[in-house]
Amino acid sequence: MDNPFFKRKTNIKINDILSLLNLKKQKVNYRVNDIKELETAKKNDITFFNSIKYLEFIKKTKSRLVITNKKFLSVIPSQIYTIEVPNVLLAVSYITSLFYPNSVNDNFDFNVSKINKNDFKNLKFGNNVLIGKNVKIGKNCSIGHNTIIEKNVSIGNNCNIGNNVVIKNSIIKNNVNILDGAILGKKGFGFFPGGKSNIRYPHIGAVIIGNNVEIGCNNTIDRGSLSNTVIGDGTFLDNQVHVAHNVKIGNNCIITAQVGFAGSALIGNKVMIGGQAGISGHLVVGDNVKIGGGSGVIKNIPSNTKVMGYPARNIRNFLRDNKIND
Repeated sequence: MDNPFFKRKTNIKINDILSLLNLKKQKVNYRVNDIKELETAKKNDITFFNSIKYLEFIKKTKSRLVITNKKFLSVIPSQIYTIEVPNVLLAVSYITSLFYPNSVNDNFDFNVSKINKNDFKNLKFGNNVLIGKNVKIGKNCSIGHNTIIEKNVSIGNNCNIGNNVVIKNSIIKNNVNILDGAILGKKGFGFFPGGKSNIRYPHIGAVIIGNNVEIGCNNTIDRGSLSNTVIGDGTFLDNQVHVAHNVKIGNNCIITAQVGFAGSALIGNKVMIGGQAGISGHLVVGDNVKIGGGSGVIKNIPSNTKVMGYPARNIRNFLRDNKIND
């Protein structure tokens, strides 16, 4: 499926990519369709491998063209053509920008206009609501004052969107409440420190909000870089929660105020997290996990456990060590 938010350049060939990376061109100059993550890449897509934690994905990927570095060459299946680079993620950034040249910037939608009640039947809305082109809004929805919904956003039925909300690059399903001041779909905080200036990382993903979700006041939910940022069905986020790019939160989770998720964290179903906890990036938190307020999660948490503290550990051990009655 074509990306609904960013236009992809076609007719990109392997030698265009090699030239971009200052690498030697090859004689067979075939077309590359797109850039994808390992698990979603198809045969003619280019993908990347930069961590042994994704070993199972490299074994199963359908892609036949992978960017990697020298230390991982021995574990990549022989049928895959590899492009060796010193910095995998930097190379991915350049290639993503090649396919999606407008994905680095996060400019506002120049073509929004005041909402026309004739375009959206059964919709209640306040003052100064701005809507972009090709926005879809379902039945029995409401939108508060000064809210902006940019182009190509899709909103389901029975959704309530508060005042001063900004929604872009997002697909929202049914029965969703988005409270005042929330921002959905902005680019994530991705960059590489450079010698003279920082290099921004392009973000071509979306924000996907499931059914029966509540997004609290002043939440910020970043769109994904290559994959999407996902909030599962029935999950509730309290006020001032930050969800970084590529984070995936499961179903029926309860996330209280001021929790922060770093990029690419994977959160299971029915997870409860206390206020001001922090979840480091690229971690997996299992199902039915409870994380105490103020905790710092810096490693994977298995299902059906309770943790607290920094670094987060078994809650009984934490209470014992700190002489707190359970």
